[in-house]
Amino acid sequence: MAAATISVDQDQFCCSVCLEVLRDPVTIPCGHSYCLDCIEDYWNTAKQKDQYSCPQCRQVFNPKPLLSRNTVLAEVVEKLLKSEAQPASQHLAKPEEVKCSVCKGRKSRAVKSCVQCLESLCQAHLKGHEERFHRKGHKLIPATDRLKEKLCKQHEKLLRLYCHSDQQCVCSQCVKERHKGHNTVPVVEERANQQKKLKETSLKSLQKLKDAEKELRYAIRYIKHSTEAVVEESERIYTKIIRSIEKQSGEVKEMIKSQERLVISQAEEMLERIQRDMAEHRRTEAELEKLSHTEDHIHFLQKCKSLHFPMKTPEMPNTDALTYLMYKTMRDSLGDLNGGLDETLQREFSRVSDKVNSLKESSNPNITEKAKARDADIHHTTEPRKRADFLQYYHDLTLDPNTANSYLSVSDSRRSVTTRSEPHPYPDHPDRFTSWAQVLCRAGMAGRCYWEVEWAGNGGVSVGICYKTMNRIGGGSDCKLGHNSKSWSLDCTNTVCSFQHNKESVAIPTSCGNRIGVYLDYRAGTLTYYNVSDSMVLLHKEKTTFTQPVYPGFWVGLGSTLKLCSLN
Repeated sequence: MAAATISVDQDQFCCSVCLEVLRDPVTIPCGHSYCLDCIEDYWNTAKQKDQYSCPQCRQVFNPKPLLSRNTVLAEVVEKLLKSEAQPASQHLAKPEEVKCSVCKGRKSRAVKSCVQCLESLCQAHLKGHEERFHRKGHKLIPATDRLKEKLCKQHEKLLRLYCHSDQQCVCSQCVKERHKGHNTVPVVEERANQQKKLKETSLKSLQKLKDAEKELRYAIRYIKHSTEAVVEESERIYTKIIRSIEKQSGEVKEMIKSQERLVISQAEEMLERIQRDMAEHRRTEAELEKLSHTEDHIHFLQKCKSLHFPMKTPEMPNTDALTYLMYKTMRDSLGDLNGGLDETLQREFSRVSDKVNSLKESSNPNITEKAKARDADIHHTTEPRKRADFLQYYHDLTLDPNTANSYLSVSDSRRSVTTRSEPHPYPDHPDRFTSWAQVLCRAGMAGRCYWEVEWAGNGGVSVGICYKTMNRIGGGSDCKLGHNSKSWSLDCTNTVCSFQHNKESVAIPTSCGNRIGVYLDYRAGTLTYYNVSDSMVLLHKEKTTFTQPVYPGFWVGLGSTLKLCSLN
């Protein structure tokens, strides 16, 4: 015979004392059923005073009824729980959700929390709570598993205010006692202020990290360009030294490359540290974002203090000292070796090696303050203003005859050049300018450099810089200083002066004079021209971004002469 099925609701088998499904159900004489423990606890309260009544119908029993487990009702409840286990699972709380503190066994998802009862309630138990405490002023808030954190430990009242004087959350009673007269604001207002401050701090931190990352990437590229210029110069000098020192030439090149790897390695370590800080920043930002979505102001204020954004900006590598020592000191030392005897070469080479090795100290960001003070005359963080300041970056230039146009006559000292009406029988060379009366210097520049030239004559001159890759063959604008994207020049005559770059011209309102100073700050991307007389008169300052080492170059008009100035 098929078993009959009866549709029942779980609420019909709930204990009216604990609002939970009956556990060890017992039925008292009036017919109402309760959990065994619940009715025992109810009758044992002081309010009963030896009178035993039903919590629902209030019928009084005397003497105390004998309580026995209602086995039939217990079996019905057990079957009911099994039959509803599957559909009820959809109301169970997920790991990240607040669980009902009243449910026994598997917990349902809480929808509200009662501040007075200090309990979080699911939908079913919330209904019973509202029936039981209707109009009794129980405060319900969004479900949370941190109810005790919301109450004042001293007064058991809800923390509604934030005390600025003591930097803590307080209740309304605290304001009347220990925090009387203190500066207090609602927790909602304080949370908004703290969240705004954290967001601003986050943005500042991120910007500093991005700026540091950008600076480090530029420093790495700058070091590579600087090293390229130094290698080129050392190779130029070593090609004119006898075969016996070819071995030393390779060693010098390797030392430079080794130092490059060392400095770049240091910069890349800083870059990795920045990237780790950025990863940490993103994690903190994610925590802040997650925290920002909570409606629990107390929890936000208590947790936001643990959020920290990295603010320290790493110290940048000392690239100015690196390029200065590598280029200036090495170039001077190697120049002394040119034409010397084998013994002198060996002795001077050792001196150069020592200077290259000393770069480890000058390029290390952790250099001591004493060493920084010692090298203070080498590198500056601001642009020079007086001629004496510029002269510390002075470069003693020489012209490269292999680049000189055939109508230019380069002096034996390779420090002056004049345009002639008849061509000079120079040998063919791929670096030579074939049409324009131009010549370049031998050394490439990739740091802070300053040089001066003097000129005279009616033909005028152009004083400029260019990349080594500028075209040399032909009479087009791609071969003329200042008339393409690979070169910059100041064009001077006795009457007018203008700055040229990439076919764009800027008129200079003042006279350029016969002695011109040129200051290049490769890293800052500035090229500045001065009229050098009793004072430094600014002619033009160009801001750009250099991508390759640059070479000083000159155009000399017919009948004009240009001379590279020396400090001696």
